[in-house]
Amino acid sequence: MKTAADLQRLLRTIDRKSYPAYKDTKGSYGFDRYMLSIDHVQGDPFASPSRVSIHVDGKTAGFPKECYERKERRIALQDHLLRLFRQEAERYNFKAKGSGKSGLLSVSRCGQEVLERTACTIEPETGKVIVRVEIGFPANGRTICSSELEKILFDFLPRCVQSVLFYRALDEKEIEEVLFLADDRKYIRDSLKPMGLAAFVANGSVLPRESGVSDKPMKGSVPFVSPASMEVAMELPHKGRIKGMGIREGITLIVGGGYHGKSTLLKALELGVYDHIAGDGREYVITVADGMKIRAEDGRCVKKDDISMFVNNLPNGKKTRSFYTEDASGSTSQAANVIEAMESGSTFLLIDEDTCATNFMVRDELMQRVVHRDKEPITPFIERARYLYEKKGISCIMVAGSSGAYFHIADQIVQMDNYVPCEITAEAKAEAAKYPVLLMPEQEPEDPDYRRSPTAGRQDGGRGRGRSDGGRGGRDDSRVKIKGMGKEAVSLNKETINLHYVEQIADSEQVMTLGHLLAYAESNMFNGKATVQEIVDRLMAMIEDKGLGAIVPGSYLPSGLALPRRQEIFACFNRYRKLGL
Repeated sequence: MKTAADLQRLLRTIDRKSYPAYKDTKGSYGFDRYMLSIDHVQGDPFASPSRVSIHVDGKTAGFPKECYERKERRIALQDHLLRLFRQEAERYNFKAKGSGKSGLLSVSRCGQEVLERTACTIEPETGKVIVRVEIGFPANGRTICSSELEKILFDFLPRCVQSVLFYRALDEKEIEEVLFLADDRKYIRDSLKPMGLAAFVANGSVLPRESGVSDKPMKGSVPFVSPASMEVAMELPHKGRIKGMGIREGITLIVGGGYHGKSTLLKALELGVYDHIAGDGREYVITVADGMKIRAEDGRCVKKDDISMFVNNLPNGKKTRSFYTEDASGSTSQAANVIEAMESGSTFLLIDEDTCATNFMVRDELMQRVVHRDKEPITPFIERARYLYEKKGISCIMVAGSSGAYFHIADQIVQMDNYVPCEITAEAKAEAAKYPVLLMPEQEPEDPDYRRSPTAGRQDGGRGRGRSDGGRGGRDDSRVKIKGMGKEAVSLNKETINLHYVEQIADSEQVMTLGHLLAYAESNMFNGKATVQEIVDRLMAMIEDKGLGAIVPGSYLPSGLALPRRQEIFACFNRYRKLGL
């Protein structure tokens, strides 16, 4: 490994040369107490910035083992260090001058969720800390300006490193609070199933957000207070006794007038599958980790899903045990979304009536009488909800604003009144008893068939991307161009996978990771033998064992990736129009 002095001499040698001479800087250099690795050098000052990683060995970083040996603590600490590093880097961003992206000094921008990211990693065995940074190597026009890069690498960057990546430089109490919060959140999440709960919302939580474009808590909003009849208590390891609303397994309805907080509560529960930072207001809003938001999605492709639980006897004779369409209707898309959630292992479905296909959700008594069951291909969700819970262990929570039909089958009913929840199960059931009960199917449906085994769409002309052993080296990914479009979509070689309605994607970096997962699976796992379930299981096992580097080609691990849930991996694969089935 070369020294920092070697890098400084090299920079002075290439000063004022044409920009490609920066390529000579690629490699590793020993600095005071850390190693700087220049992993990728941009080819042009206007191109994507260069990628640099900082490596601090565990002994030098000095973080006690109890800070990172448990997964939830390690992820929380990584997240905390990354946020601190970004704060420091912002002070020097574009302070070095030049053309194009010259002077950029940036790391991942974290939202309110605590996610596992490649931008900052801690090795659980050694405590080694790695931070991956993007830097715009400075130039005047397309001529190297190495004196400006020296400012970044020998002044700005070392200040960030010294301020953030060493335990003794940090506020120990602040780190303790981050770790204790991680412990408490895990305790709640682990307690849900034993307590018969699908979700928990702590008293005092702040659920409304600042605006439609800001995920920060709204100032002056009404703090959440559980109805007394639904209140449960937990004794957390660090915070101590905490109370809040326990949403029991089964069928739960959220009702109330418009703008009274129904969808706000549901949205908080949707994102309760993730941990949230202190001060977010939703730190103790915890949902079972496999919870899945379900909605209609007109126009999506459906790849041979078995939707016969909900759709049968189509007039055109189209088979629904292996349903295929490039342009699904609202009802068939929502049926597919439920079946795919079941396939992914979800045990909790979250549904908002406003985003559903009406004919998929319910057929009222008058419609049942006029259009007989044998003339209607769709079995609405209301006729399957109790079966899903009682026979499949799948609970659901639904916002209902216009149809009272679900009162008959609900286990608990919560009315939101000016953001204050009140349980009205008994009252609602009494009123529902005055109305006729909808007719339910006499026979139970057959179990869905998940035996879908994809074959590769061969993005690379049939040559493949290389080996299938999960190793990182030896695969050329240049033939599969992956491009993320925020949280909305990802494209593989110009084939766009629309993820706009996969509403629990929390970060654009998860979308980029989904692209890499799909590209890897198509080249190495889509063999026509393994099912989608088996493929996703293998991918998750690889990531658990080797990290995200297992599925990313090349000699270095890029920043800008965040781990999605298995539910979003299924969702991405199922929306890939070139998926061969």
